[in-house]
Amino acid sequence: MKVFATIVAASIFGLLVATPGLAQPAVDGVRAGGGLAQSQPKRARPRILVRPIYPYRRYHTTYPVPYAAEYPGPNAKRECVARYVEEHRPSGTVVVPRVNCRWVRS
Repeated sequence: MKVFATIVAASIFGLLVATPGLAQPAVDGVRAGGGLAQSQPKRARPRILVRPIYPYRRYHTTYPVPYAAEYPGPNAKRECVARYVEEHRPSGTVVVPRVNCRWVRS
């Protein structure tokens, strides 16, 4: 059985070596059969412009920023909206103040 498998493997290898079109890979757009491969038009690479969220910070830090948006510059102010919200706790319903703030350019 091993002799039969060896003979089959040797004959397949001999066929691959003897056939020039199957054994040689295409190189630089030239097919192994001698013809030129169809050249596809090269696409222009997309330009991706990356702007930092905080333009004044020129360094990277591993610490998170304290707010969703830090102080955006001298021409901005913080607008805050305060309200009272009911919270349901195990001891009973409690009214607590909530404040939401955001930066606004003025």
